Amino acid sequence: MRAWTLAILLLAALALGGSGPQPTGFKLSGYDLHAEAPPTEFFALDVYVDAGDDELAAWQVEYSGASMVGNVKLVGVEGGESPAFSPAPHYDPAALAGGRVIIAAYSTDADLPRGETRVARLHLAAPQDAEITHTVNLIAAGNRAGDRLAARVRVARLQSQNDPGHADAPREQGQEP
Repeated sequence: MRAWTLAILLLAALALGGSGPQPTGFKLSGYDLHAEAPPTEFFALDVYVDAGDDELAAWQVEYSGASMVGNVKLVGVEGGESPAFSPAPHYDPAALAGGRVIIAAYSTDADLPRGETRVARLHLAAPQDAEITHTVNLIAAGNRAGDRLAARVRVARLQSQNDPGHADAPREQGQEP
């Protein structure tokens, strides 16, 4: 009986719409609650692994991006240029919410790439015209036999489709595009 009485009182309060005193305004000194967010820029970074003369069969890379103006967000991960690494690499989708992700892939293809190859493309969003710091670390790289390789990693920012002379070629940027 007591539960029914409580339920009826709760329904009556909800039906009245909480007619108690409502705040008429809320101000935070020094903050504009109606300020527009800065415009966002979307761009892509190509991730390259250089295995030298060895065949690249597996790799794992950590990427992080930061900006003093606002957050750098990963919005997508795409595969590489070699048929061995054309599927999107493995990663934790929850990591896309932040500016850091670990991506990895392996291949048992008969034709594995040698030398430098684009293994992934990262799609990012950041405040427009923000200076962004990119950090990329090669965690591991291996050959067909499972031996660790002394490989190198770098990223290069993909030129925008709107840039003059765009030919889907990255601008050389090293580790800091």
